[in-house]
Amino acid sequence: MYACVCHAVTDDDVRGHVRAGACSAKDVRTACDMRPGCGSCVGRIRDLIEEHFADRVAAVAATAA
Repeated sequence: MYACVCHAVTDDDVRGHVRAGACSAKDVRTACDMRPGCGSCVGRIRDLIEEHFADRVAAVAATAA
């Protein structure tokens, strides 16, 4: 699925940059070389970032138990 149609950035692109250290929508936009566009992607990018960190927290909690 596309996270940003304006720049053809996919969810997998965003996930890859988040795994590489991007922790904000701005970080992801910079890593993807995205210029200002319509802005509708920001919510989706934030959702993907939150999903990543929620999964990480769950994984750490599971190993600590």
